Amino acid sequence: MWGLVRLLLAWLGGWGCMGRLAAPARAWAGSRGAPGPALLRTRRSWVWNQFFVIEEYAGPEPVLIGKLHSDVDRGEGRTKYLLTGEGAGTVFVIDEATGNIHVTKSLDREEKAQYVLLAQAVDRASNRPLEPPSEFIIKVQDINDNPPIFPLGPYHATVPEMSNVGTSVIQVTAHDADDPSYGNSAKLVYTVLDGLPFFSVDPQTGVVRTAIPNMDRETQEEFLVVIQAKDMGGHMGGLSGSTTVTVTLSDVNDNPPKFPQSLYQFSVVETAGPGTLVGRLRAQDPDLGDNALMAYSILDGEGSEAFSISTDSQGRDGLLTVRKPLDFETRRSYSFRVEATNTLIDPAYLRRGPFKDVASVSVTVQDAPEPPAFTQAAYHLTVSENKAPGTLVGQVSAADLDSPASPIRYSIVPHSDPERCFSIEPEDGTIRTAAPLDREARVWHNLTVLATELDSSAQASRVQVAIQTLDENDNAPQLAEPYDTFVCDSAAPGQLIQVIRALDRDEVGNSSRVSLQGPLGPDANFTIRDNRDGSASLLLPSRPAPPRQAPYLVPIELWDWGQPALSSTATVTVSVCRCRPDGSVASCRPEAQLSPTGLSTGALLAIITCVGTLLALVVLFVALRRQKQEALMVLEEEDVRENIITYDDEGGGEEDTEAFDISALQNPDGAAPPAPGPATRRDVLPWARAPRQPRPPGPADVAQLLALRLREADDDPSVPPYDSVQVYGYEGRGSSCGSLSSLGSGSEIGGAPGPTEPLDDWGPLFRTLAELYGAKEPPAP
Repeated sequence: MWGLVRLLLAWLGGWGCMGRLAAPARAWAGSRGAPGPALLRTRRSWVWNQFFVIEEYAGPEPVLIGKLHSDVDRGEGRTKYLLTGEGAGTVFVIDEATGNIHVTKSLDREEKAQYVLLAQAVDRASNRPLEPPSEFIIKVQDINDNPPIFPLGPYHATVPEMSNVGTSVIQVTAHDADDPSYGNSAKLVYTVLDGLPFFSVDPQTGVVRTAIPNMDRETQEEFLVVIQAKDMGGHMGGLSGSTTVTVTLSDVNDNPPKFPQSLYQFSVVETAGPGTLVGRLRAQDPDLGDNALMAYSILDGEGSEAFSISTDSQGRDGLLTVRKPLDFETRRSYSFRVEATNTLIDPAYLRRGPFKDVASVSVTVQDAPEPPAFTQAAYHLTVSENKAPGTLVGQVSAADLDSPASPIRYSIVPHSDPERCFSIEPEDGTIRTAAPLDREARVWHNLTVLATELDSSAQASRVQVAIQTLDENDNAPQLAEPYDTFVCDSAAPGQLIQVIRALDRDEVGNSSRVSLQGPLGPDANFTIRDNRDGSASLLLPSRPAPPRQAPYLVPIELWDWGQPALSSTATVTVSVCRCRPDGSVASCRPEAQLSPTGLSTGALLAIITCVGTLLALVVLFVALRRQKQEALMVLEEEDVRENIITYDDEGGGEEDTEAFDISALQNPDGAAPPAPGPATRRDVLPWARAPRQPRPPGPADVAQLLALRLREADDDPSVPPYDSVQVYGYEGRGSSCGSLSSLGSGSEIGGAPGPTEPLDDWGPLFRTLAELYGAKEPPAP
């Protein structure tokens, strides 16, 4: 029969924990009374449902949550119940004899929702399993013990100002750790605790929305909203949690610009140049960012001509600047209107416009010392080339605006006219040429003229004067380049040899038109055809040029059509060459054939070698002569005597001092008579010295004395057999001034002067000296 397994339920107040145990398997035989082997059928001994235990229960003793019993257990005490699995022995314990299961401590479903255990009945003596093990589950039953929380809070959100009612701001989400499948412990409801009446929240979804229209950022920019989430469907007794939502209103262009004052007044000196800042204007706009950007403009034409207004880099201020030069003497004040407009306008808020404002501006021009002002901003003058210096070019004029009667001085800045080609009258500014001009060398002369107040040199102004040099026909036409061409000896008559181009540096009238003409007549070797465009064609005539070794020189006449017409003559070199079939040059006759009397290359090299050798010898000879002269010059510098005799003979030491007579250098009257005896020279024959001829009596004549001494030297056999130079310091005697030489004049120092002798008696060579020192005073009338 079936074995019964009884499930013992423990009814504990409020717990409701229960378990059920199915009957065990049993063995049964076949049909009752039927012979044969018995048929056995095996069934699971344990069929479990789950147990439940309420979380967070804390009693004084372990709580019975169920009981296990097997039909094998007949109450004899031989059956032992075992419990294994999650929490067995710690959280859950079993009575081995009775099978009662107890929980020993409080459980938290949020930590662990269920436990899987394994139950088994064994023989107490042998631990032999009496029943197969069976698995069962103990679930922890949830209670509302966890409040809702906002894991992403606090929140920050942004919504445009002036948004419509119901505009979504943000969605908040709360989480409840309780079991959502059991009861209402995790059913949440959202409400607004703080932030009404501006915002609302959806109770189910937590979406925060605007609750009123036209919220203005300029009035309140930020709102703090408190949102609450409550479980148990929001009913009493439920747990709740809250979070904050900071809502910021973003700006939209809902405010037009506004000038804080209706009239702005500024002042500026008249010397302020274009671009000078006059003042700043700012229209107030409470919006932010791009919504507050503004553009400024001048509405009246009167102000827009003299001033301009632009927006600064921040896009907020209007910068009023000078547009053109101001003049206190012409106009002293300006009045105009300025408009400020938003650059970005949202069509959704046009009803709050217009998004612009207008203010009046008054600018006063202040007087200031001004430099002279020229009548023109720049001058353009012309003058023909080749004009004589002083030719009138033009005139510049300036005036003192503060005092028109004040005189002005004009001058040309030096660096603008480095060649000093022009001059200017300081009083009236007339410019004239200072040198002839050449248009072909320089067409434009850019001068800078300085005008200065006579009574205040610090007040000066400058003006540019451009002077253009006009052309005249003063250049004859020329060939564009030297032409050296060739023609093949097999060329056909009329063949084009070369296109010759001419140029004329002049440009006036027909001066630049050039005509060309070559040799005329039937005997001309080449033909020149004028192309009438400044070029000519060099052609081979119908009668070919006779062959020749030297190239042909073709004369060409060039003339222009200016007034007066100028012409020149040029030459084109044409070589007759032997050409290959393709027309390229094989050789030209001047290079291919040499003259029969010409020299070969070897002969030319030999001649060059000989010439080089001769030049080297000449250089060597000159160097040796120069070296010898330098050696002699050293001796001459050491010799203090006035008579220098140089010779190449090797002397005998001190004996050479007797080789000449020193008396030749002395005054004949003071010289000692020659010593008797043979000549002292040892390198010549001992000839006797010829007696010195006495000086002729009478007044001394220097010319006669020199001739006498020269003859004595020529006839004296004791002098060296070569030329020598003898310097005589004796100037004669009988003069009242005596000798000018220091030789032999020691006896006359301090003595009485000699007899007076007229200088006129010295001859015509001393006439000038006689006129200077010896002229007699003319008798007094």
